[in-house]
Amino acid sequence: MHRNELLGLLEAYEPQVMTEAGYLERTKSFVRDHEDCFHSERLPGHVTGSAWVVSPGRDRVLMLHHKKHSQWFQPGGHADGDADIRRVALRETREETGIAPEQIRLLSEGIFDLDIHTIPASEHGPRHVHYDVRFLIEIDDRLPIPGNDESHDVVWVPLHLVPRYNNNLSTHRMVDKTRRLKNPHRQ
Repeated sequence: MHRNELLGLLEAYEPQVMTEAGYLERTKSFVRDHEDCFHSERLPGHVTGSAWVVSPGRDRVLMLHHKKHSQWFQPGGHADGDADIRRVALRETREETGIAPEQIRLLSEGIFDLDIHTIPASEHGPRHVHYDVRFLIEIDDRLPIPGNDESHDVVWVPLHLVPRYNNNLSTHRMVDKTRRLKNPHRQ
């Protein structure tokens, strides 16, 4: 995937709220203006890929307690120069959950959510911006989740309890979108 492919995904994306519409325009502009947008060395910001991981019943979400930031988040991270942002989201899901790739199911080729957020300065690096492109992924919530050393814990959280783990507006937005998904197991 070249950055033009990401621009194509962004062009096809239809934001559901005004905040996200603003993020969409800012992200398109950033990607157009910065050929190196997928490199984490690109400061003051870069493109990242995340996964909103739902259970088959769409009633639970996979959250991990990130060691570096000491907060609960969905799987995701730096592209490390990989312009295929979908592949980045899938790779980060595999790495951060410890789940085998064949157990990770991409539910849509299109973008599920888009966010722009600031990462505060720390011993890991200066303050910078993530242009976070998020995809919807399904994992069977009966599988054991080994996790990895980047997280204190990885757990399935009932959808209605997600705000207790992460109360950010972008998380609320993804919870709302999940509630609107058709549950494939309901008649």
